[in-house]
Amino acid sequence: MKGSKILVGVNQGVVAFRGVPRQQTRLLARAASSSPASASRSAARLSSQSHVRRHVLPSNSTLSTPRGLSVPIRNYASAPETGPLNKTPLYDLHVARGAKMVPFGGFHMPVQYADQSVSASHHFTRSHASLFDVGHMVQHRFEGPGATAFLQRITPAGLEKLELNSSTLSALLWPGTGGIVDDTIITKLGENSFYVVTNAACRDKDLAYLSEQLEQWSKDGKPAVDHKVLEGQGLVALQGPLSEKLLEQILANPKEADLHSLYFGQCRYVTVKVADGREVSDILVSRGGYTGEDGFEISIPPADTVAVTEALLQAAGPEQLRLAGLGARDSLRLEAGMCLYGHDLDDTTTPVEAALSWIVGKDRRSETDVANGAFHGAFVILSQLKPKSKGGAGVGRRRVGLVVEGAPAREGAEIVDAAGSKIGVITSGCPSPTLEKNIAMGYVKDGLHKAGTEVEVVVRGRKRKAVVTKMPFVPSKYWKGEAA
Repeated sequence: MKGSKILVGVNQGVVAFRGVPRQQTRLLARAASSSPASASRSAARLSSQSHVRRHVLPSNSTLSTPRGLSVPIRNYASAPETGPLNKTPLYDLHVARGAKMVPFGGFHMPVQYADQSVSASHHFTRSHASLFDVGHMVQHRFEGPGATAFLQRITPAGLEKLELNSSTLSALLWPGTGGIVDDTIITKLGENSFYVVTNAACRDKDLAYLSEQLEQWSKDGKPAVDHKVLEGQGLVALQGPLSEKLLEQILANPKEADLHSLYFGQCRYVTVKVADGREVSDILVSRGGYTGEDGFEISIPPADTVAVTEALLQAAGPEQLRLAGLGARDSLRLEAGMCLYGHDLDDTTTPVEAALSWIVGKDRRSETDVANGAFHGAFVILSQLKPKSKGGAGVGRRRVGLVVEGAPAREGAEIVDAAGSKIGVITSGCPSPTLEKNIAMGYVKDGLHKAGTEVEVVVRGRKRKAVVTKMPFVPSKYWKGEAA
């Protein structure tokens, strides 16, 4: 695989992952429930506004820059700051198939296609299957004798006990505060060998963070860590109930690959057949995705990304598989209750506040000293795990799901109690194409986070009734075996 490597001290690399500018997300959410014409208008606005860069730490934040870290902490939700927009390996294919392209995370990306409205694409994913280009996201390899321990310093994941060829959602954490630098997926390919996917829009911030973390790791005399960014590597997400059947159609040896035995959170390498008769190997297939549906994220060598994508589309046909863009991806992920960095997560938020306590490995919940193997921010995060009612530090706010009556609640809308006092804020919101209700995600004061709690949301100056609701809003359909 083609890659780039950065070395500092003993061995060092860069990392980067899923946040986008807030205004972009609001426009995508509107597109999800709109007509094709209005969706196009939203896409046009998105295109014109996507170069606006905001690096603002909320005024009420008490987060301070960790000692020895020169990169400023900020609510980072912008595209890379300099240079022209990049293109994924599938750019020409998108244009040829009628995609509306917009700037997104530093790339030209499709927001929708001429053959479907955003809402139609959303429904097609839930009933059939869709193929999303996620090649703008950054793919990496961490290897070497210090890889496991290093990743366990900067994330709360229990990687020593993670099974081979298995993945876990995790988060890069700030030293001292435990605030979330970025969310990430970590896959264990071997002992001290990991495949990591992170957010393109946070690339600059993550690079600075990882650069200094690896430099400190080297200064501490720790075992070597080799990091490589898989530059140009293709990445597509095949999502929907037909995904297994459609991927199986292009496998060189379906019986050997045995996709049916590949469960959610697991991965394996496969070989596929493409249109010119060639067989392409070294394709990493991971079962999972960002929609709540069964599906696969498929990492493809740069030279073969177009051929493999076209093979999938041609073998399935438009009756079973269609390309889908950013608009449908956003409404699907919100129905699935999944966070978007820079909106539902940021530098000032800990995993406990974000209702992500489960990403803290069970074997990582005692040690608080980084020198003895703890993760960054462990003292803060572990104290938050125990609620105030039981003698712990607890948290002052929690991430929740909401169903809102009337007009949809957008990011920034205030959540208030019956007396009109502010108790929280919306971080994501859109009409749900599946439920035909307005759904949202946000933060409320601790104690008001239980399902069934009635609140109000201020939408365009008018209070709308809302109720705290368990997430996901739409039941997940991950493949976990026949008995699951």
